[in-house]
Amino acid sequence: MWDGAGKNANVTLLPSLFSRANVWSVLAIIWIFPIAAGAAEIRVAAAANLYHALPEIVTLFEQGTGHRVKLTFGASGNISQQILQGAPFDLFFSANEAYVERLRSKFLTQGNGSVYAIGRLVLFVPRHSMLIPSSDLARLRSSLRTGDLKRIAIANPEHAPYGSAARQALLSAKLWERIKPHLVVGESAAQAAQFALSGAVEAALIPLSSVIHSRFKGQGQYVTVDEALYSPLLQWSVVLKGAGKGATRFFEFMSGAQARVVLQRYGFGLPAKLNVPLPG
Repeated sequence: MWDGAGKNANVTLLPSLFSRANVWSVLAIIWIFPIAAGAAEIRVAAAANLYHALPEIVTLFEQGTGHRVKLTFGASGNISQQILQGAPFDLFFSANEAYVERLRSKFLTQGNGSVYAIGRLVLFVPRHSMLIPSSDLARLRSSLRTGDLKRIAIANPEHAPYGSAARQALLSAKLWERIKPHLVVGESAAQAAQFALSGAVEAALIPLSSVIHSRFKGQGQYVTVDEALYSPLLQWSVVLKGAGKGATRFFEFMSGAQARVVLQRYGFGLPAKLNVPLPG
């Protein structure tokens, strides 16, 4: 069993059970509003750090093609597990390559996939916090000593690539063991970002793409974490087995000029060489 959920005009929350009345209601809507001839509905599962950028890209794609895209966001590890269990997605935009390779090894993909963006991790400090952010994370140590840092948010390292990167950065800075008792762990990068905005924490290690969004404006300050502290966040996409031509078209659209402009505006790095083959 699986559950898909999302939040934006093109994202649907899929109920686990339908009543007979609901089924007939859905059929009536389909009859009244048929999909345009030749258009396809593309089901996309995406890493939570794309929550703001991807809907803008989808709008550009829909306007240019007539296809419709439904988005579901979550931690990449959770999404890959849902796909393994039969979740009916056409495209997967992961926050790392490992979960794409996991699906590829089970023969659930069309082709190898490719890098569509390079993610960046930031240390965000809400305006109520006394912390001063530093790219090497060194000031977190003194803040622990003074008691200014009581809680710090990260995404779950077990299934969210940005959480894994946060853990790796803290390990590299020799802070992981000391900071573990102070962690507030979000299910995804988006939830960790929400903790940062809610006032529940004094700091958060979250995606740059989250803090660039307007809702973070005036809510605090941030620095980009030194990229030497964690492995590169190469974000991979792949067309899934059974997907139609519309999905392939959107996959290709993500490497085009329009999509790249949006990704860059949200702080993503862009791969110099597209369609990089998976290692091995």
